[in-house]
Amino acid sequence: MIKEKLQEIRATLPSQVRLIAVSKTKPVEMLQEAYDAGQRLFGENYATELRDKHAVLPDDIEWHFIGHLQPKQLKYYIPFVKMIHGVDSVEHLEAVEHAAAKVDRRVDVLLQFHIAQEETKFGFALGEVAQLSAMPPMEHVRVCGVMGMATQTDDQHQVREEFRHLKQIFDQLKATTFAGHPEFCEISMGMSGDYPIAIEEGATLIRLGSSIFGARYYQH
Repeated sequence: MIKEKLQEIRATLPSQVRLIAVSKTKPVEMLQEAYDAGQRLFGENYATELRDKHAVLPDDIEWHFIGHLQPKQLKYYIPFVKMIHGVDSVEHLEAVEHAAAKVDRRVDVLLQFHIAQEETKFGFALGEVAQLSAMPPMEHVRVCGVMGMATQTDDQHQVREEFRHLKQIFDQLKATTFAGHPEFCEISMGMSGDYPIAIEEGATLIRLGSSIFGARYYQH
């Protein structure tokens, strides 16, 4: 079933869009099934769950941490994680730099922006990014783009406008703060309920869970 769902989704994706299978709370057996179907990018929300799954699953999986970043938990996944999606403050950026330096790695991150109307979402305000220019060079962090989550609503026009706003933020940063940085090229937006709109508005990474694995298991 997972294999068939992945095939159906992949058939709709443009070549520039990569699929992250959001596997939080899912048993290892389901991740292995997705892996056997060719999936290599997996996203986890919980630090210790990510650590434990990494320990038993194939080494060539590209792990993405997509949950809210908590600096004290970086130690669980910083030795192997490919990308951290939810860097939502200068302080968190500095925390990732410090943790990655301890294990002598360079970790890719995305800057999370608050584009939704819901107050529960985290993220930079665009004006705060100016602080990045005043920071000393980071040797262990590579800022590769932006990430955002749209409001949970049935209003597709609103969702589209929020994704469009994130693309505008990306374009502005690409032309200013990150001009001359070819690695700044990713826009992570779109989940199971809204990813077709996200793709139309410029997403390069989409994060799909329930449309691959079925309903969530709430065990945390």
